[in-house]
Amino acid sequence: MSTKKRIQNQSAWILHHRPFSNSSMILEIMTCEYGRISLIAKGSRSAKSKFRGILRPFMPLSISWFSRTNLGTLTEAEIQGAPISLAGDALISGYYINELLLKLLYKDDPHYEVFSLYSETIKKLSLTSQIAPLLRQFEIKLLELIGYALNLREVVNSQIPIDSLSYYEYKPEVGLVVVQNNEGAMTFLGSQIRSIQQQNFECEDTLRCANRLLKKIISYQLGGKKLMTRKVIEEMKRNEK
Repeated sequence: MSTKKRIQNQSAWILHHRPFSNSSMILEIMTCEYGRISLIAKGSRSAKSKFRGILRPFMPLSISWFSRTNLGTLTEAEIQGAPISLAGDALISGYYINELLLKLLYKDDPHYEVFSLYSETIKKLSLTSQIAPLLRQFEIKLLELIGYALNLREVVNSQIPIDSLSYYEYKPEVGLVVVQNNEGAMTFLGSQIRSIQQQNFECEDTLRCANRLLKKIISYQLGGKKLMTRKVIEEMKRNEK
């Protein structure tokens, strides 16, 4: 028989929610000390629910719950700090970040540094118009924290540093290899690789290269599955043309 576990006053962010039964919701949540968890919020969609208006993404929360299985039950939730207001591109980007965590993190695996990175990035999203550089920085740091750090300093299986005038292909399964020309979606000039490594995202060329590189790497880590939010972003860009 499994033991009931009670957790009190845990800092948390809701990544996703969906209706359950007549008046409840299933919540996918990122917590400070317990990583990504799933909770049921019973009666939370009813007009008289104490959770009404609180259980939504980008709201910093303090929550309590109990569980015997991998689906716990929310018992308390209150706002912890000022709500984050996101709109337009920042809102879509916030949902993209949420989807990344849902797809890349295992449940019940503590990730304090990822929680801190997420909290910091969501707050910055509400304060800046420079969204693309912020997303690239988040992606690079997230990959590092979950064990998939990019090696952009040297050729794979060697200590040969990157040469600014040479061409390299980044293979997600191994890293950088030397190539003779700039053909291929994952081929970059050494100077571009160095700029990405230094996160010199004020340069438009570096930003475009970083987007191309990270899109492929994340797709590889997801087994080729495309993120729904990325589909939305790409569709929006097509409609703008």
